[in-house]
Amino acid sequence: MNSTPLKRYCLALDLVDDSESIAAYKKYHKNVWPEIEKSITDSGIKTIEIYCIDNRLFMILEVDDSFSFERKGKMDADNPKVQEWETLMWKYQQALPTAKEGEKWLLMDKIYQLK
Repeated sequence: MNSTPLKRYCLALDLVDDSESIAAYKKYHKNVWPEIEKSITDSGIKTIEIYCIDNRLFMILEVDDSFSFERKGKMDADNPKVQEWETLMWKYQQALPTAKEGEKWLLMDKIYQLK
């Protein structure tokens, strides 16, 4: 079977710099709502990992050929449960200083890879 390698995206976002808020955010991610996980996989995301240090978040997405950020954005906008989750999460999140109005997770540039 010939399978196309997954494409990887790395994104960053900050949390509100408050230990209780950060703890609450992490707690929600121990039991992500099933509707949210379904929306993730339905969009073509095969693997998603989120890492945290202090109030900085780093997310790695591995996606198949069906994925695009535009398609995911449209699917999310049309899904009331995703909108509920995003509104809830935004209580704990804050945009990076370089984010434009309305931007949350920012795509990171790869600057090095061991060959």
